[in-house]
Amino acid sequence: MARQWGPSMRAAEKAGCVVSASRAGQAEAGSWSCSGVILSRCPDLVLCHGGIFTPFLRAGSAALTAAGASFLPGDSCGDDLRLHVQWGPAAASPAGRAERGRPGLCTPQCAGPEPGPPARPRGRLLEPPRPAELLLLLSCPAFRAHFARLFGGEAAEQWSFASAAPDDEVSEEEDEDQLRALGWFALLRVRPDPEEEEAAAAGAGGGAALGRLGPGTHALAALLPPEVGAPWGLPLRDPGPPWAAAAVLVECGTVWGSGVAVAPRLVVTCRHVAPREAARVLVRYTSPKSATIWGRVVFATQETSPYDIAVVSLDEDLHGVPLPVLAERFHEGEAVSVVGFGVFGQACGPSVTSGILSAVVRVGDTPAMLQTTCAVHAGSSGGPLFSSRTGDLLGIVASNTRDNDTGATYPHLNFSVPITVLQPGLRWYRQTGDLGGLRELDSATEPEKVVWRLQRPLTEAPRSKL
Repeated sequence: MARQWGPSMRAAEKAGCVVSASRAGQAEAGSWSCSGVILSRCPDLVLCHGGIFTPFLRAGSAALTAAGASFLPGDSCGDDLRLHVQWGPAAASPAGRAERGRPGLCTPQCAGPEPGPPARPRGRLLEPPRPAELLLLLSCPAFRAHFARLFGGEAAEQWSFASAAPDDEVSEEEDEDQLRALGWFALLRVRPDPEEEEAAAAGAGGGAALGRLGPGTHALAALLPPEVGAPWGLPLRDPGPPWAAAAVLVECGTVWGSGVAVAPRLVVTCRHVAPREAARVLVRYTSPKSATIWGRVVFATQETSPYDIAVVSLDEDLHGVPLPVLAERFHEGEAVSVVGFGVFGQACGPSVTSGILSAVVRVGDTPAMLQTTCAVHAGSSGGPLFSSRTGDLLGIVASNTRDNDTGATYPHLNFSVPITVLQPGLRWYRQTGDLGGLRELDSATEPEKVVWRLQRPLTEAPRSKL
């Protein structure tokens, strides 16, 4: 894992920074801050979210939603705006303060002196804050369109912005400002130290054209691509790897979840997604384009079964969907991926999350449960677990973990039904139409029930289900 993520983490440390905005001479008014990305050096250009600038706009946040507003110049904010950018030593330029031995800041705050040897500072040293100027506020309509698709209409009533202030101190006007700022981003230039001016001029390179642009100039906006809006009827997006296209969205009445195509007219999902045999089910899939097919539930395990499985027979073939190879063995520690329609369902399309196969729980010599570290959320139930190396189908996602006392969920601790448990019954049903092999899942042994912690009939659905 260190070899896999080490370069990415180092790159993130070099590109990350913190942007803060405040009013000159008004420390009591507080400050606004967000994370940023260092786009270039010499000049130091930073990209961050535009939401922290709404309190400083001369024309108020309404300027962000004015007709045809694709960008706002830097001077659209008041003269009392003061910007600072701060980064860690990993992001410092070769001529930066860290290498010249200047004092830095520590985060979290360094602890006081302790008895014993001299204490080392705790936390990662940060460069002192650098003053910056706003070059441009940019609108991203595609971002706004996707957000509206997810949270618009009735869905918006289920979501609200989090704030450190108590709810009764957050006004409707402040909420409205945050909504207007969605989809806006800011381009900043960090002012160099006088002794770095010469190095900055010599090493400007490809960033020189941007470095010569002053705040408020329209020349910078002219360098940007034209604004292109995103249509509302967005299709389900291609999730990436070819084998991931076997994942489908399953809707049974008001309930929805994920599933995987194992044959041209056969989809496997979870019982708690499609719990009633003979129920009509709508299946949506991504390849070759967003399409829907009706089907019916031909089999669903009983609630006393440890295996939370349902099988859907479709009215017609899934054209263009690559059918996965069913795995025959499992290797603990191998890289795996879960594909599913977690949280937002069709609105975002299928997503791929990665992790490792952390445990293969066996009853005797037979795998009865797969445990992974992939991020799994509500809506992922019934989705496929694939080997990232071979693309083979390893299992069907059934649950993650929830603390029944606190209600907290642990998305990176989840469990899947091994495909080897289902394979004999699925093969027999495809060959003969007989559900006898699948019905055997309802007669699981006591050790299998113990593994899945379903030793007795349940009066309600397990709280660990997705």
